[in-house]
Amino acid sequence: MEGTSISLINQLAGFIQGGGVFMGVILVVWGIGMAIALERFRKLSRTYDVDGPSFMNEIERYVLSNDLQGAIRVCSGTAASLPKVLKNGLKRANQGTEQIQNALDATALEVVPKVELRLGYLSLIANILTLFGLLGTIQGLMNSFAALDSIDPAQKAEFLSKGIATAMNTTFLGLITAISIMVIHAFLTSKSEKIINEIDEFSVKLLDLLGTKDKAE
Repeated sequence: MEGTSISLINQLAGFIQGGGVFMGVILVVWGIGMAIALERFRKLSRTYDVDGPSFMNEIERYVLSNDLQGAIRVCSGTAASLPKVLKNGLKRANQGTEQIQNALDATALEVVPKVELRLGYLSLIANILTLFGLLGTIQGLMNSFAALDSIDPAQKAEFLSKGIATAMNTTFLGLITAISIMVIHAFLTSKSEKIINEIDEFSVKLLDLLGTKDKAE
């Protein structure tokens, strides 16, 4: 088992070394992308997200029971984006519909950029990884063609092999890392859209709920 692990490590080291200087650049850029992705995953999954329908049902029970302070306390018990928006709407529940709407809109404008923060960088990083892979391919091909012109015939096969290895290895690593970042970007974008859509949906429902309650009174 230990011998197999050492063999895999040696193969990986040989793969990276055979790809030339752009292999290191690709790995560094990919590492930056993964750091951003992990930070965004933690924020979108644990900090900003909440079960919107269940949370709205709880708020509705408090509002219909004329316990607005209870509803506000529930919203204060989490750092998620939806409760933060609804909380400011509830604070103006005794004012007019326009004031409630303004409070909801203003808070949404504050929290939505935080939900979408740095997601665009992931798309950029995926494109950069692909381009660095292409640069490595070009570098490898240039080295191969140079071997045909200026290298001793006895060494041509070796230099051709190195050039082709550089081209193939950087292409492979560039594509694999770019694809991984693209998949993560799609997942995180879906999470952010879910949060934003719930803010829009339940803000409207809260506004309607408060308006219905006032009419009933």
